[in-house]
Amino acid sequence: MMESQLWNWILPLLISSLFISIVAFYGFFVKPKRNSIRHDRTVSTVTSDVGSVNITGDTVADVIVVGAGVAGSALAYTLGKDKRRVHVIERDLSEPDRIVGELLQPGGYLKLLELGIEDCVEEIDAQRVYGYALFKDGKRIRLAYPLEKFHEDVSGRSFHNGRFIQRMREKAASLPNVQLEQGTVVSLLEENGTIKGVRYKNKAGEEQTAFAALTIVCDGCFSNLRRSLCNPQVEVPSCFVGLVLENCNLPYANHGHVVLADPSPILMYPISSTEVRCLVDVPGQKVPSIANGEMKNYLKTVVAPQMPHEVYDSFIAAIDKGNIKSMPNRSMPASPYPTPGALLMGDAFNMRHPLTGGGMTVALADIVVLRNLLRPLRDLSDGASLCKYLESFYTLRKPVAATINTLANALYQVFCSSENEARNEMREACFDYLGLGGMCTSGPVSLLSGLNPRPLTLVCHFFAVAIYGVIRLLIPFPSPKRIWLGAKLISGASGIIFPIIKAEGVRQMFFPATVPAYYRAPPVKGETKCS
Repeated sequence: MMESQLWNWILPLLISSLFISIVAFYGFFVKPKRNSIRHDRTVSTVTSDVGSVNITGDTVADVIVVGAGVAGSALAYTLGKDKRRVHVIERDLSEPDRIVGELLQPGGYLKLLELGIEDCVEEIDAQRVYGYALFKDGKRIRLAYPLEKFHEDVSGRSFHNGRFIQRMREKAASLPNVQLEQGTVVSLLEENGTIKGVRYKNKAGEEQTAFAALTIVCDGCFSNLRRSLCNPQVEVPSCFVGLVLENCNLPYANHGHVVLADPSPILMYPISSTEVRCLVDVPGQKVPSIANGEMKNYLKTVVAPQMPHEVYDSFIAAIDKGNIKSMPNRSMPASPYPTPGALLMGDAFNMRHPLTGGGMTVALADIVVLRNLLRPLRDLSDGASLCKYLESFYTLRKPVAATINTLANALYQVFCSSENEARNEMREACFDYLGLGGMCTSGPVSLLSGLNPRPLTLVCHFFAVAIYGVIRLLIPFPSPKRIWLGAKLISGASGIIFPIIKAEGVRQMFFPATVPAYYRAPPVKGETKCS
């Protein structure tokens, strides 16, 4: 009761003080705008590469989409449904086999509904997800998604990534004005600073060129084209080691499970009616060798003893079966170069730690923003004026995308164990704060689920956790040591979240309406400048 009353007056005061702090930090955090086009091996000039081809007349497609993953397939269907001629070029059209991109948050499912592709989670044995369960040192708490105000069909979904993508590709290819082709894009084609199309090798290995008014690059986290369209600052904080647990009964059915293990979190969630995905996070860029048995030994001796007892046997069986995969976890803030004739989307454009499963939600939300911007336009051929207009895309997407990105990257740092005593206090405080109930639970979970991606709400709850940790230290008797530890906790919390916010951009994240591009109107004939 005392804690509940305490938070009733602390949080309003916290919101006000944080708002003032953000404004004060604004001058420090804002980054200069870049608008130059990089010239590297992924950009070729049209004149030297295609010689006498006439590109001033009608092109085959309105839009070229490079990549047919979640972002590319959804985008192709969305633009095709709006009567655009879309040419999709995907490196490999066979069913992908990945260990991430398998959990779609409720906020992402709402975007599927908005785009009219919600049927893509049907007939793939997708499982409904209604919340999370957290485990730490023998304690466990259940966190339910706040779905009371939504239709009963709205929830998270978890599935095999490859099955979901194949359904999306089939959906896109079902439109007569969408061409889906297997090929490897080698470079973008540029003429006088404007991207006119792509050069690619088709399935037979023959070199081809394709032209369109707008080229949208969605070729994933390993993109070889992004350097010409953005300033990539890719970080790899950890790697995921993935296993499939068969016939495993999770402690909480239809929930994601997060174990706050040492040294870093373990995730589990159902991906079919008989399979559970387990992702073991390994800090750093190197993992124990799978080939020589080091990985099996690590999983059995370090990880297995920290697993909930309900899944222990299934976890050991999965290790013995040996189908162990690993992949690096990448993080990259969006830092685009506005480029006439081209745009970046999906993981090629923006990545965050996959701990919170927010990547598909960000990609689908971006597609909704882009669709709404392009709908008033019949003609996309004026690359320069279109480029200027689409600068609003980067601003309009930012509050949602930056909230999900910041939450994922900050929460990962909080959930990892540390030799730093203050950081471990923050970890313990976060676990207990989420278990308080009321808005201390529903607020963070609404952010995690993508149902309420508001930047200020995120910052308020993050520092509420830190203040809660300090109060725990000072009660019942504050000692100099505990006061100093509390100060280090606040300092550590600031050191986690402020650099992430700085990379995302404070002005666009918190004050998008102050950015001129926010009000940019659709281009009219005669506009030629791309600022």
